[in-house]
Parts: sequence; C-alpha cells; structure tokens
Amino acid sequence: MTKWLHSGRRRDLCALLYDAGELRAQSLKSRLESHYDERIDPGSFYGTLTSLVESGFLDRHTEGIADVYALTDAGERALLDHYEWLTARVDEGRSSDADTGSNLKD
Repeated sequence: MTKWLHSGRRRDLCALLYDAGELRAQSLKSRLESHYDERIDPGSFYGTLTSLVESGFLDRHTEGIADVYALTDAGERALLDHYEWLTARVDEGRSSDADTGSNLKD
C-alpha cells in the first residue's frame, strides 16, 4: 500500500467516494463527520483532500463555486488492494478462532 493511504482518514475518504462516485467537498466532509461522530478541522480536511489529489488518488473539478471530488483509477486500485488485504486478515482471524475455539484475539 502506498504511503498516502496509511491514514485512516484518507482511506475513509476514498471509501466514501468509491460508494458515491463523486461528492462536493462539503458533503464529503459532512459524511465523514457523521461517520466519526465528531467535527473535523476544515484545514486538516482540505489538506487531506489536497494530498490525495496531488498523489493522484483523487480528481478535483469545480461546479459553480464548489469543488467536487472523485476517485481516480489509481485511487480505486489502492482502496480495493487495501480492502483485499483487510479481508484476508479478518478471514484468517476467523479461521484461527475456529481452530482454537477462541473468540478473543491477542
């Protein structure tokens, strides 16, 4: 995985855009705040978007006065690669629990 998706916020933004196709920045910020159940500093939020655009994971275009964001092919690949990796970890954990009869992980 590339360093730009090491951040949970970056991955979550990409996941929201994967689901929606494209979103205005404010709508994206509102959805993320709802998911986290807390306010996100605007400077930090827009800095994250800018980093994702500059690294080639998001496209940005303007509609009226609003910036609209969408995943690039590279962003979608990175997100799906992470999803595959995460799914494998969860599946392996389940099989390990079934083998030992344990429901708890160390």
